[in-house]
This record gives sequence, C-alpha cells and structure tokens, in this order.
Amino acid sequence: MKPRPPLPPGPHLVVGLARSGVAAALALRARGEEVIGCDAGAPEVGRLRAAGVEVHLHTQGSELVSRARTLVKSPGVPREAPIVAAAQQRGATVIGELELAWRLISNQFIAVTGTNGKTTTSELIGAIHREAGLPVAVAGNVGAPAADLAGAIAPDATVVCECSSFQLEDTLAFAPEAAVLLNLSADHLDRHGTFEAYVAAKLEAFRRQGNDDVAVYPCELDVDDLGGCARRVCFGDGPEAELADRAGQLWWAEEPLLRTEEIRLRGAHNRRNAMAAAAVALARGVDAAAVAAALREFAGVPHRLEEVAERDGVLYVNDSKATNPASTIVGLASFPPGSVHLIAGGRAKGGFAELVEPVRERCVAAYLIGEAAEALAADLAPAGVPLERCGDLERAVAAARAAAVAGSVVLLSPACASYDQYKDFEARGEHFRALARESA
Repeated sequence: MKPRPPLPPGPHLVVGLARSGVAAALALRARGEEVIGCDAGAPEVGRLRAAGVEVHLHTQGSELVSRARTLVKSPGVPREAPIVAAAQQRGATVIGELELAWRLISNQFIAVTGTNGKTTTSELIGAIHREAGLPVAVAGNVGAPAADLAGAIAPDATVVCECSSFQLEDTLAFAPEAAVLLNLSADHLDRHGTFEAYVAAKLEAFRRQGNDDVAVYPCELDVDDLGGCARRVCFGDGPEAELADRAGQLWWAEEPLLRTEEIRLRGAHNRRNAMAAAAVALARGVDAAAVAAALREFAGVPHRLEEVAERDGVLYVNDSKATNPASTIVGLASFPPGSVHLIAGGRAKGGFAELVEPVRERCVAAYLIGEAAEALAADLAPAGVPLERCGDLERAVAAARAAAVAGSVVLLSPACASYDQYKDFEARGEHFRALARESA
C-alpha cells in the first residue's frame, strides 16, 4: 500500500454539510479530532451534533475561520468562496473530502473521472471485482461518499471512487493506484471558468501517479499529457488500443474477451464505459473470464438509462443523471430514430444548440420543464419537432403519456441540473420513476 500523508492539523472546519461534508466531519470525529461544521442553509445535522461536532447553520462561516487550522471543503463550495480565501490568508490548509478520505483509508484506490459515465463505470468495476470474488467498495454520487468508508471496509478491499472535477480540484496529494478518464466535453464552466481549467481539474486524478500505477484513457482523447508516471492503457478501436473494439469483438492483449452484442448495457456510450471498466480491471490482473461475465450481467445504475416501466408498448426510461447536453445526446442515441418523447429542462449550465440534430433525428416531441424551459424552446426550435412547455415533471409525464404510442420511449434526460425544482438528480429521477409506474 502507498504511504499516506498525515492529516493536516486540527481543529477542522467542515464547510458544507450535505452528504460528503457530513461524511468528512464524522470520519474526523471518529479519530477524536475537534470538528466545527457550518452550512449556509439548514440541513439535518442531528448525527453531527450527536457525534460531538459543533454545528453552525445559516452562515457562510467566515467568522469561524480563526478557530481552525484546516478547512475541509465540500465539493459544492466554490474555491472562490470568501471562507476559502479567509482560510488561505490565515495560512490554514484547505482540502476536500476526497483528499481527506484517501488519507484516512490505506486501501488501493481506482479513481474514475470524465464528463459522463462515471457512476455507471464505477459500479461496473465494482461488479467485475465481485464477480471475480475480490473485495471491493464503491463510493461516489450514487451511494456512500468516500469518507464513509474510513474504518468500515476490509484492509484488502479495493476502493472504486467516482471523482468529479469539483472533488479533484481540491486534492493535494491524492495518487490512486489506478485512474480512469472516460471522456471530456464542456461541463461546469460556470464553476471552472474555462474548458482548460475543467480539464486540468480532471487530470488531478493522474498528476501524482507513480510508475507502478495504471492510467486508463480513450485512445482518441485530445490531451497532450495526462501527467504522472503511470503505465498508460488506452481503449478504443485504433491499432494502439490495448482494450480494442474490432469488428464487433472486444480484445485484450490480442485475445478475444467477448462480442460487443453480449454487453448488457444499452447504447454505444455504455460500450465505451464497459471497455474502460474492463481495461482497468484487466490491467490490474483481474481474471478475464470474470470481467466478461460481469459485462454480460451488469444491468446499469439508477437514474442512468434506467428502464422503470412499460405500458401498452411504451417504455419509460429514467436518465435523470443526464445533467448536461452531451449526456442527453448519448441517451438519445440509445434509441431508434423517431421514437423518443423527450422530457428535458431544469437549471441550465449553458446553451442547448448541440441538441438540435439529435432531437431532430430521434424525437417525436419534447416536453420542457423548469427554469430552462424557455431557453430550450428557443434553442430547439430548429429541430422541427413539437415543443410543449409543461413547467413541471408531473405535467410533462402526463403529456408524453397521452401522445406516446406502442414502440416509443418516454425519456427523462434533462440536459440540466435539478436544483431549480429538486434537491438533486436522484430526487428528480425518483419522482419520474413514481410517475411512470403510476401510468404503467
């Protein structure tokens, strides 16, 4: 196991008390550290107070900085927040929950990053390990934050960790034994400012890797240098691919693995996710038969092309995790042309012009919800399909149900964040699932 740097000294001020902040605070308290927590809102904090965390709500927390030597920043807190600047000015260490968890957990880590597909690929890597009889724990957006695993997993378990750009930009020494980059497209530019800064945050997963580590990436990726010193393993359909897709067959080290049609996950994008998962597992010595078996059996994760109901030949699919246009495009491409009743909208991260051609090709109609409904209507007008402003998800599902015929798909794939109407994409997806099953 790689040695870990020590925890920076306390007292620790945890900023943001959503899921990852709570996990960080509880992990620190379990070690006997003095922990202060703050949040601008009023989340449920009973567990924190019961554990001895001093909690301050309805505050940005700048008045607490003088009491802390380390600030632990939740991923949703921008680096430009006044409390972060105040901590840095006082010479305090600023780290994120991912860095904290990695320092607390001595197990080997597989970090999975990219714009789209992180959750599916992380869970698939976990399924591969379980198929091979290898202990594994998966952390990320669906499931436990990484800090929740501290002191709770076997010492020989591999941690598979979904890593966002928000988490990675707050790392200082994080150096996983394996890192996977799935893809890159413009996302979170409202937070990072430029695409170059967003890419730089993603590449923090690779920057400190050593010679004995593994770095997996798409062969066609246009990145000058991943960084670090890890063994490079690329996947794709080119001659340089170690995990290659050739003539409908996946190959590893010039040996056939399985036919692409055997991969259970739907869509070309999921074939890529499966290739990435297989590549990192095989490069780390997992049995090829177990890898192939898991790819045949793994059915996917909630909120990502999750088939939730069928009625009168109409399939209802929950793709709530599609929070940007690029993700919605790959969701649309998973279904036949002219078959999709698309429900889209929420809080926009940018424009939607790139959706015009996929909507024109794949959609019968689109039903628009949330803050972005008018922007979507304006940007999608050239697609030439009916656009119905529904306002909320309940009306959108009802409208789509009334229009859909046998053989078509009602697809929630919002291309937007959820925060205008829901606390997170999971709550949005669960609401859609309930509405769809009411109609089934």
